[in-house]
Amino acid sequence: MSQNELFADHGNAAQPPAPPAANPVALDDGSLALDLYAERAYLEYAMSVVKGRALPEVADGQKPVQRRILYAMRDMGLTHGAKPVKSARVVGEILGKYHPHGDSSAYEALVRMAQDFTLRYPLIDGQGNFGSRDGDGAAAMRYTEARLTPIAELLLAEIDMGTVDFVPNYDGAFDEPALLPARLPMVLLNGASGIAVGMATEIPPHNLSEVAAASLALLANPNLTTAELMQHVPGPDFPGGGQIISSHDDIRAAYATGRGSLKVRARWKIEDLARGQWQLVVTELPPGVSTQKVLEEIEELTNPKVKAGKKALTPEQNQLKATVLAVLDVVRDESSKDAPV
Repeated sequence: MSQNELFADHGNAAQPPAPPAANPVALDDGSLALDLYAERAYLEYAMSVVKGRALPEVADGQKPVQRRILYAMRDMGLTHGAKPVKSARVVGEILGKYHPHGDSSAYEALVRMAQDFTLRYPLIDGQGNFGSRDGDGAAAMRYTEARLTPIAELLLAEIDMGTVDFVPNYDGAFDEPALLPARLPMVLLNGASGIAVGMATEIPPHNLSEVAAASLALLANPNLTTAELMQHVPGPDFPGGGQIISSHDDIRAAYATGRGSLKVRARWKIEDLARGQWQLVVTELPPGVSTQKVLEEIEELTNPKVKAGKKALTPEQNQLKATVLAVLDVVRDESSKDAPV
């Protein structure tokens, strides 16, 4: 008995489901409804941004441009023991073989991977001016040189051992790794920051020894709870230091839910000087804070400006100015290559 005969014998029974349309977006004349087409096109664009540009892979913690930079430099023989070469040559190799985009975007990604105040564990050893935490930009790529750092071996050491799949590059002339064979979760070591379409990520960096210990514990017992993992990883570890003052419960809630915020303050010490004088020396700043910005804010406190619509300083401004000047003699930025802060 055919399906039609079966349902014909039972007039009150449910009718068989209609076969799905070949293209639910297409209309009878083959055209597309504008709203449906826009929705589909926007979703495709959003997914390409999420996967291909803005957010890192959890497997190796790298965005596509970062992965291509590391692989191209390894392919050029620029290991940590090799002589560094001009960054322009590295960028040209990346653009020509793997990443056909603007040279500025590739160089900016390379610079960021070399900044010790941006990454907890820099993957590129940069020679020359690669910027500062005060917002100074890096020198042009024709002036700087680059090679890989020893810790980049964590990502690249086993790439020729059949550990990862290779895919054709943009024109099929070369193969590139779909992922890097990371031996530790680099997404936790260096963290990640990215804004995609409809979603974003902000993963703080962590200490290598703590993450390695937690990885071994998780391999031994995959059912560890968040509290048990935090016995190995008590919290993030930011580049440049800083003191986390968020409570243990706040950090645990952020780890458990994936959402939260951390409070970080500077580290300082008081040094005694002659004749009963003293000075406060700041040695570490929170992530993303520059010494120049701190000096500007101190200047705003000690030399406030009249607010809009007012003829003179408010009593609160005068009181705050007097309080600060009572203990402040002079402010100096003594940061240097030997003492970053």
